[in-house]
Amino acid sequence: MRVLLVEDDEPVAQSLRRGLVRYGFAVEWVRTGGEALTAAGQLNGTELNGTEPYDVVLLDLGLPDVEGLDVCRALRERSAVPIIVISARSDEADRVVGLELGADDYVTKPFGMREVIARIRAVMRRARPAGAGAGRAPGGPDRYGPRLTIDRRAGRVHLDGSPVALTPKEYDLLGFLTEEPGALMSREQIMEAVWDAHWFGPTKTLDVHVAALRRKLAGAVAIEAVRGVGFRLEILDAGARPA
Repeated sequence: MRVLLVEDDEPVAQSLRRGLVRYGFAVEWVRTGGEALTAAGQLNGTELNGTEPYDVVLLDLGLPDVEGLDVCRALRERSAVPIIVISARSDEADRVVGLELGADDYVTKPFGMREVIARIRAVMRRARPAGAGAGRAPGGPDRYGPRLTIDRRAGRVHLDGSPVALTPKEYDLLGFLTEEPGALMSREQIMEAVWDAHWFGPTKTLDVHVAALRRKLAGAVAIEAVRGVGFRLEILDAGARPA
C-alpha cells in the first residue's frame, strides 16, 4: 500500500515514515503543497513515471507554500483517494472545514503511531471494502473466500455460517492479518498491533495464537510462517488444502 505523506516538519515526517514502513507501507514524502499537487497525477488510478498510484494521503495543513486546506480541496477535485489530515490545529472549526473540503479523517498532533495506522485502515475499509479474496455486502460483514466471514461491528466470526469461538486476542490477531490478505507481517508489527508496543511477555504467545487460528479456521485460511520474519495469511478457495 502506497502512502503520500505531505509534511514540512522533518522530524515529524521521518517519525511517521519509519512507523509506516514498519507496518508495511511504502511512503513517498513531500514537503510542500506544490509537490503534493504535482504528485496528484498518481492519485487517480493511473501510473506516473512507472510507479503505482497512491492509496492514501496524509496531509499536514501548515505547509510553507500553500494553505493545506487549499491542497485538500485541490486533491479532492482530482481524485477520490482517501485523505487524512494530520495537523496541530485542533479547533473544531478547522476540523469541520477540513472534513467539508473532502478529508476523510482528521488527526491532531501529537498523535500515536497506532492511532494513525488504525485510521488509515478505517478509511481504506470505507473507500475500498472489497480486497483480494475478500468482499463485503453493503452494511454487512467482510467475506474472505467462500467459507469465512468477519462481522467487525459485532465482533463475530463465522465459518460456513456457524459461529467460531475465538478469544479476544485470537479475534484481534485474525482482524489484523485479514486487513491485507497475502501481505507478510513481521512479528514486530503483529505484536505491536495486537498486543502492545511495550509487551514484555514471551513472544511465543504469538505462535500459540497462530496455531489456534489455524486449527479453528482450517480449510478457510492458511497462515504461513516465514522463518525469521513473521506470518502471511492467505485466503483458501473451497477446494484448497491449508498449508
